[in-house]
Amino acid sequence: MENVGIEQFYDMFPEFDFAEEEERLMKEEMNGMLEKMGKERLKPFFSKEEFDENYELILKNKYPFEKALDLLKHVGFENTIKTTGHSIFTDTSLKKRFEKMLIDENEKTEGKDEKLLIDLCECYLLWYAAYRHINEDVLRICEPCLLKNALMKNKREETQKEVEISLLALNKIPVFERLDKELYLKEVKEIIEYHQVHRNLTRLAYQSAWQFLMIRVAYDNDLERVIVRELHCAREVARELEELARCVDWKRKEEEKREKESREAKILNRWLLTMMYFLEHCRLWNEEIVELFNSIVQIFQVAKDDRRDISRKCIDCFRNAEYNRTIEMDILLKCGVIDIIFGETVKCKAEDLQIKCNLNFFKDLCDRLKEKVEEGNGVSRQKDTKRKIYEKEEEEGFEDFVISLHVILPRCTLRRQLHNRICFSDYVVYL
Repeated sequence: MENVGIEQFYDMFPEFDFAEEEERLMKEEMNGMLEKMGKERLKPFFSKEEFDENYELILKNKYPFEKALDLLKHVGFENTIKTTGHSIFTDTSLKKRFEKMLIDENEKTEGKDEKLLIDLCECYLLWYAAYRHINEDVLRICEPCLLKNALMKNKREETQKEVEISLLALNKIPVFERLDKELYLKEVKEIIEYHQVHRNLTRLAYQSAWQFLMIRVAYDNDLERVIVRELHCAREVARELEELARCVDWKRKEEEKREKESREAKILNRWLLTMMYFLEHCRLWNEEIVELFNSIVQIFQVAKDDRRDISRKCIDCFRNAEYNRTIEMDILLKCGVIDIIFGETVKCKAEDLQIKCNLNFFKDLCDRLKEKVEEGNGVSRQKDTKRKIYEKEEEEGFEDFVISLHVILPRCTLRRQLHNRICFSDYVVYL
């Protein structure tokens, strides 16, 4: 499979028009092969030349369009799960054909092929580069079409897979695109609420439904109330993270990690990336945030030795939440977040970029404590919080660590990263 070309890949699945059971088995085989292909092996799989070659084969009737569409949709799905970026498709003749077919099929008054329309929408979005503007006519077709498909509520495996693909494709629509908020908020909210009662979605589909709303918070503050208070975001994400953490093999060997990542680990990574963004932008929280932070702390603890990619995302979640300044410092203390940042900071090497980020965390924490005292708000409570943080400092030897940085700083690159303007006393928590 290392150097397989598009025609050879087609040849492995020569018949997509067999009986339903045979087709299902062949698709399962194809999914298995795609799953075994790592990110780096999938990334160069389709080039602009291969897309255009595919387009020529279709035009000359040498290859059925439905067959090409099915294959491209499956590969696009796996690419999206592996977060493999593809910008090539947006510059191809095939993309233009997809747009024309979408518009023509949607405009039919009779004999409209709903399944073809859904397949076209999914394939088009799964391959589309997320940073490019989408044709407005196509966007107006894709949004209602895929939302309607994602609203299917039975628990059949085939239905769950269809819903999963539709929700994943919807998440490829860039956040800067203007969508019909009245439509998507009503329907995504219904999808999430129905699953909370009936558990009809796959884990990936549920994560994708939440992500669709969460990544739009920075562009629409009104979404916060629905996400946090009506849909109970923190509680639901905490539960999902805990369930996924129980399914991940945290002790896998390095070569096994490179070869094939488990589906649960991929979904866990997607949740953490989404929460990094959401914690930075959401300013409306309730008491359920403690559940969420406890879950992320637990994931950090099991991931810190063998899965630094995941543990660092946990740290980024904490830092973004603190940077946002809407999470109470008492919560950071109670959930063990401050302990974790302390521990990670003193373990860093002097040239590690993480030191800068972690020191900024404590600098901002210091500023917040000082502001509270100057404002005269909750002085007694703030003193208690400061005392506990100071005790943590002493326990971890944090002040000695900062002083040691001052000694070694002239010999390391950290000086340039901090712009030569460090006042080290600022990194000792204000008392």
